[in-house]
Amino acid sequence: MTWAPEKTAATNKPGMPAMAKAYARWVNSHGGINGHKLKVLTCNDHNDFVDAAKCAQRAVDENVVAVVGSYSQHGRTFLAPLESAGIPYIGGYGVTDDEFTSPLSYPVNGGEPALLAGLGEQLGKDCGPVALVRPDTTAGDELPGLLNSGLKSEGHTSAADQRAADDATEYSRQTQQALERATSDPLKRGCVVPALGDRTDTFMDSFRRDREDYAKVRTGTVLGSIDQSVIDATGGKSSPYEGSDVTGWYPNSNDPRWDAMRKVIKEQAFGDNRIDPADAGVQTTWIAYTVLKAAIESLGADEVSAHAIRRTLDDGLKVTTGGLTPTLSWRFEDLIAAVDFPRLVNADVTFQVVRQGQLVSARRGFVNVSKTLENAD
Repeated sequence: MTWAPEKTAATNKPGMPAMAKAYARWVNSHGGINGHKLKVLTCNDHNDFVDAAKCAQRAVDENVVAVVGSYSQHGRTFLAPLESAGIPYIGGYGVTDDEFTSPLSYPVNGGEPALLAGLGEQLGKDCGPVALVRPDTTAGDELPGLLNSGLKSEGHTSAADQRAADDATEYSRQTQQALERATSDPLKRGCVVPALGDRTDTFMDSFRRDREDYAKVRTGTVLGSIDQSVIDATGGKSSPYEGSDVTGWYPNSNDPRWDAMRKVIKEQAFGDNRIDPADAGVQTTWIAYTVLKAAIESLGADEVSAHAIRRTLDDGLKVTTGGLTPTLSWRFEDLIAAVDFPRLVNADVTFQVVRQGQLVSARRGFVNVSKTLENAD
């Protein structure tokens, strides 16, 4: 099963279940996995804890072997039913800390913790005062400490923490406050960090109008809040994101390492505008199903079950993803030494920047933020 919110007033990730269905069509068109047909169920959690629990209960009722490549802000709600039924959660988006504590969670990236810690390192080198604009939600409450851990690793002071509704239709007041905080030191160029998911674009509409009197202020954000399609839709070279620092989990979307995914999308989902190959959710679902496929293949002739998949992952299966991530494995010795994130195995991020309307690499290769996360408050 794959779930994600769709058609809500806040963050939506319709490309994730759509990518899961396309992956299943591709696998089945090539004989399945070890001769097994892959059947994918999808569910809409509506960004609601009741519906998230319903999705998890459906997974239990349908006896799924894994929940794969999914997004939900309600980790505590959906993980409890999965844990009771012994169903592994492979490759969540990493939007809640619960995904990095549950023994049945097998994350493929560092989630929001790695992104915010990495962005703090990226901005800490040359930003003055930093203002973070983030959702006034439980998941949003975790973001300031993570960003600050990266800033402090570069000798920077903590960011100003500014809460905002994650379903607002405009952010004029928040924009003005963020700009004032970012320019509180007249000798240094301040930075504003909007981390509002899908609503980041709405914030930037207000930011574009109000920043004229604050020309020196830069912006920084994370993938999931911005991608190339957003930059294109907001003006390309004249986009308010021009010059922004961006932290991601994976290589940028035009990297040839994504060619296999693009081929599958072209073959199995041509014309499906829900699937954007530049979307971090779609990319995460692709990698998560790569892990599932490797796990099933490792079972050989054995029965495919939730227990069998957990056993092979716990026993140290190593999964390569064509360079999109480091080799993934979830043995005890593969976990980083971050007390708050005991299931985190991939703390690599990429530093990118918006230049001439294009999201390009700001630094070659991956940056590992394990030490920063280990020191996060």
